[in-house]
Amino acid sequence: MRAVDRVIAERLDSGVPLVGQVAHYIISAGGKRLRPALLLLVSGALGYQGPHRHALAAVVEFIHTATLLHDDVVDDSKLRRGNPTANEAFGNAASVLVGDFLYSRAFQMMVEAQSMRIMEVLAEATNVIAEGEVQQLMNMHNADLDEAGYVQVIRSKTAKLFEASARCGAILAGADAMLEAACADYGQALGTAFQVIDDVLDYAGDATVMGKSLGDDLREGKATLPLIAAMQRGTAQERQLIRGAIESGLGEDEARNAQVLQEVIGIVQRTGALDIARAAASREAERAIAATRGLPANLHSASLVQLATQLLARQS
Repeated sequence: MRAVDRVIAERLDSGVPLVGQVAHYIISAGGKRLRPALLLLVSGALGYQGPHRHALAAVVEFIHTATLLHDDVVDDSKLRRGNPTANEAFGNAASVLVGDFLYSRAFQMMVEAQSMRIMEVLAEATNVIAEGEVQQLMNMHNADLDEAGYVQVIRSKTAKLFEASARCGAILAGADAMLEAACADYGQALGTAFQVIDDVLDYAGDATVMGKSLGDDLREGKATLPLIAAMQRGTAQERQLIRGAIESGLGEDEARNAQVLQEVIGIVQRTGALDIARAAASREAERAIAATRGLPANLHSASLVQLATQLLARQS
């Protein structure tokens, strides 16, 4: 990962000062680097130790960071990882344009791997991620979204880059089609579990640990799994309250927002919706672990199992 960070620092260099300033700002803000770590672990588990793994790990981090820059503009987010978002610090225009720079730099770098298969995988992933973002936008304030629709969005928006990262690690190692598919399944399951837990923490986390405000999803009118499960299990009055909150979002009245949020959190907790969501994440983590059974037994593959297990206990 230190080698990946060196590649990131080198390839963020630009002749336009603002580009480097904004890009460094968000990349150095303390992200988990899960996607590049996943690529390194898979390639290591399959015995590949060549230099392309560092460059491609940086590529997936650049793609991820570009999506964050664009997401925060779309969602009008103010905080990320406890710090002002790039759009809050530099403005929407700079954030969008630097996100575009990171996408284009990522594609410059993936060409250097000289693998048409890797380019195909990452090009498809970025396209699917964009489709997932649009799907999520269309689902804003949709209180009728069901679990299948929710999963479809997070598989596109979040899990796809996890899947692509794991698949690229397998491709670098020269894995056969069956092993490549198993690695991709691992990444998809891990990414799905990650997002479900993220959505749980929006109603059960510690804002100081998470580095963002609780209730952001409700504020934006997002029907995530905890809300979907709460509406299925709640009373008619509770369903109506949640439906109204999703359809209208949280407004400008902070006192009223706090009251509605506390009422919704209470319903989510009383109905066992958080346990339902955690169980869904646990099933995905188990699916990820099952996908590692065809990998060689070594420290890297053991770390993949550990990563899936520990993901369920994350607090931020």
